[in-house]
Parts: sequence; C-alpha cells; structure tokens
Amino acid sequence: MTPVPETRASLLLRLRDPRDRSAWDQFLQIYQPLIFRLARRRGIQDADAREVTQEVLMSVAGAIGRWETDPERGSFRGWLSTITRNLVVNYLIRQSRHPRGSGDSDLKRWLDERPDPHTEESVFYDREEERQIFRWAAEQIRPEFQETTWKAFWQTAVEGREPADVAKELGVVIGVIYVSRSRVMKRLREQVTSVRKD
Repeated sequence: MTPVPETRASLLLRLRDPRDRSAWDQFLQIYQPLIFRLARRRGIQDADAREVTQEVLMSVAGAIGRWETDPERGSFRGWLSTITRNLVVNYLIRQSRHPRGSGDSDLKRWLDERPDPHTEESVFYDREEERQIFRWAAEQIRPEFQETTWKAFWQTAVEGREPADVAKELGVVIGVIYVSRSRVMKRLREQVTSVRKD
C-alpha cells in the first residue's frame, strides 16, 4: 500500500487562527465525515457518533495551537487518530453499564500506544482518509466540467466501466472519453495536492 501523504502544513498552520473560516471549512469537509465513520465503526450509534465527532473537533480546535510538525512525535494523521480513538474509548466507557476499572492493562496499553501504521485500525483510517479526500476533491471540482466530461470520467475511472461502452452510451467517440478522463484526473490531482503536504 502506498503511504498516504500528510495534510498540507499550511492548512494546519491556518487552523491556529479560529477566525480563518476557509481553513476550518476545508478541514471540516475532509475530516468531519472521516471522524464520524471511525466512531460508527466502533459500534457507536449515529447520533452519539455525531456527538463524539464534535468532541474530537473541539479537542482539535483547542489543541491545534500546540501541535508541531515533529517526526519524533508522529504525524498529524496519527495525532488526529489518537484523539479520535481516545474520545471514542471515553464515550464507550461512559456508556457502559459496567465500566472497566482503571487497572485494565489492555485498555491502558491500547490508549497509550501510538497508532501502529500497520494495524487494521490504521489501515482503515488511511483508506477512509483517502476516500474522504477524493470525495471532497471531486465535489470541489465537479462544477468546472460539463456533464458529458464528468460522466466520461466518473463512469470509466470510478465505476470501472469500459470506455467503449461509455462512449456509445454518451454518443461520443472513444477519444473523447480518454481526453475527458485525463482532464478530470489532472484537475483532481491538483485539488488533492492543495490539501496535501508540499
């Protein structure tokens, strides 16, 4: 699996200013659905997962000013994953009728560990982050393209349909499909790069 590039440092620096609505809007569009899916994956019901998501986002807002890029301390993605994981565990403990004692070494070890990039949870997080950034980027660039161009891209690159079938359905020559797909993919890469590490 190819490594997931980090969130662009300039966006993270802009988040330190709570009045930078553009930075926060972009961050929320990408990470709020991801955090929500992580909470749901742990078995938390929809409304409660939304509550946990808000707790995570408030924690990030309160702590982003102290977060520094430091390879020794880990990546932003790892930091965000740890915050999410800890708040999900806190929620599950609060909701449990029989909370575990603080001496539960398995729970403590799980909370204290830095996320291992090879665990099932980390792999899930990386995959969901990639999907969410793709969704966000596609939503951002969609208005820039005509309907036929977008359908040619979407149906061949995302849905995996054969270009010849899509060309026939759209009433265009097959070359239009390849050119359309290439144009959208180029723009999509640019949009993804806009939120990724330099």
